[in-house]
Order: sequence, then C-alpha cells, then structure tokens
Amino acid sequence: MEKHFNDNLFRVARQARGMSQAELSRRSGVSQANLSKLENGVINPTDDVLSKVAETLHFPVTYFFESDRVCGLPVSVHSMYRKKASVGQRAQDRLEAELNIRLMHIRRLLKAVEFEAELELPRFDLDAFQTTPSHIAGLVRRTWLSPSGPLKNLADWMERAGCIVVMCDFDGMSVDGVTVSQPGLPPCVFLNRGAPADRQRFTLAHELGHIVMHAVPTPNMEDEANEFAASLLMPENEIKRALAGRVTLQKLAALKPVWRVSMNALLYRAKTIGAITPNQSQYLWRQMSALGYRRAEPPELDFEPEQPSVLSELIRIHLEDLGYGIDDLCASLHVYEDDLRRIHPLPTKQRSPVLRVIK
Repeated sequence: MEKHFNDNLFRVARQARGMSQAELSRRSGVSQANLSKLENGVINPTDDVLSKVAETLHFPVTYFFESDRVCGLPVSVHSMYRKKASVGQRAQDRLEAELNIRLMHIRRLLKAVEFEAELELPRFDLDAFQTTPSHIAGLVRRTWLSPSGPLKNLADWMERAGCIVVMCDFDGMSVDGVTVSQPGLPPCVFLNRGAPADRQRFTLAHELGHIVMHAVPTPNMEDEANEFAASLLMPENEIKRALAGRVTLQKLAALKPVWRVSMNALLYRAKTIGAITPNQSQYLWRQMSALGYRRAEPPELDFEPEQPSVLSELIRIHLEDLGYGIDDLCASLHVYEDDLRRIHPLPTKQRSPVLRVIK
C-alpha cells in the first residue's frame, strides 16, 4: 500500500524544533511559499525538497509518511494558557508537537506488548453522582484498597490502574503536567521533569482527577481537580490528626517528607479543612512569604521524585525480549538515535507486572 506525505506530521516536526516557516526556509533553502503549501497539504514534496527539509528538521524521511493523526492540546492546557497571557504561541506549538511525537512512539511500542491493568480506574461524573471531588478522591482510594496515611508512589498506583506516566522536559512551556486520552491508548499523563518532586506529585494527582471526573470538560474543572488532588494526597480525617495541636512552620516542615506534599499544600489544606483559623492561616502565610518559602521551600526538605516504570519497561522489552537493536528501535519509532536517547528512559532491571509480550 502506497504511503502518502503527512502534512500534519510535517508541521509537528517543525514545531518540535521550535522553528517558524521563515526560519525553516532560511535553514533548508526551500522557499517559504513551498513550505506553506506543503504544510497545508496543497502540494507534495519533491525528493530534493523532502531531503532538505528532513535533514534540517533532523527527522528520518520515513517519519513524514506515517499515517498518525495529530491531536491538539486538551481543554485544561488551553485554559491554563489563557490565564498566562505571557505564554507565546511558539511554546504552545512546541508542547503540542512534543505530545504528538511521544504519543506516536507509545502507540508503536504498545503494538507488540499487552498492557494489562491490575487495578480498576474508576470514572465518576460529579453531576450524576451529586457529590464532591473530595468524596470521589476517597472512593478512588477505597477502590484501590490503598492503606490509610500518605499515598506512597502515586505514579505506581496510577500505572497499575492502566495509565502511562511519562517524564518530559517542558522547559519554557509553563506546564507542570497534561493528560491526553486517545482511542486505542491508555490515558497518558505527561509530567514536567524539571518541577520539584512535591509539585510533580500534586500535578499527578490533579491529572488523575481529570481522568476520573472529567470525561466532558466543565467550567470549574481545574478547581475540581485541585480539590481532588488535595483530598487524595491528604485525606481530611487523617491529615487533620497529623495537624492536631499548634500548627507552625516547623510542623509543616516535619510533615512534608512524610506526606510528600509541599509546605504550601499542607498549609492550604489546613485552612480548607478547618484545622486552623483564617487568622492563623494569614499569619503563617506571612511567615512563609517573609522566608521566601512561597517561591522555594528549604532544599533540605526535598525528596526524590517518583519514577514511572511502564515506558522504560516498554523500551527494555523491545531491546531485550524482542531482540531489537538501537537501530531497529529508531527505525520503528522514526527517530535518530540522539532523539531516542533524549526522549526515552534507559531500560530498567525491574520488570513491570502490567506488561506482557503479545505472542
């Protein structure tokens, strides 16, 4: 079957490199008029033009003839960008391109491997259940039979429930995390590798809230996801016991590595559940501001980020169990080796029980 030039993937490749059409024209020697027509599907490239463009963008020629559909950014990301008027269109384009390339790779890696969820991933409609995000967070914990207290290794819980968690470099994109759900793929949660571990965990819980509650976007979905995240990571009855007595910055600092959330999140939660009065909350926030803790908390309180395992295990299975070499994997994913090593984690020795090679 003859393959056709995919103008959408051409645009993704250009955006992934952070180039405008004018810049690509200048670097490749192909006129901007031709590039515009290629990107809009008006013409097909000649072999010479395709070679120049592929070399400039550092993508194999085969990449441009794959049939993948390109998806746009989710509603939650568009909402976030509207609140940050300073975020430019090029940053949004780069994020969209990054997500599409990673989804393209995940789709191919899963072709030879069956991804079996050990845990149920519940779905709740807030209106249908006439309940709150806090209540739904408790239902998720009970569905998973998670023990009381801090929810350790949230990434592992989510991957066991059928999600794929992916660490990305979102430098300059003003994004902590984003979830993409496409037909035929598990929910994929992309996290900013550069964010502190406490923010990564809260973002992961926030994105889980979207997966569980927001099959259809709602006007208040970001606030609802935040409430879900706080309740999932810090259940009211349990965190209230931990906060019993006088709440001080010292107590918040001591609780941070235990509950694996930021001091800021603990203080906000304390106010929300009534563990402190509004006056106490204001006093503690002033202390946090004076010490600079609202921008950066004491580094000695930092803990190690969680390490998702499914994607690295997919790579390991291909390289070890399926006998792929690095060149074979690059050919399958339509990337060069430097991009392969930049995008994907090295194989781990730990084997994921949720993956099984399809015979």
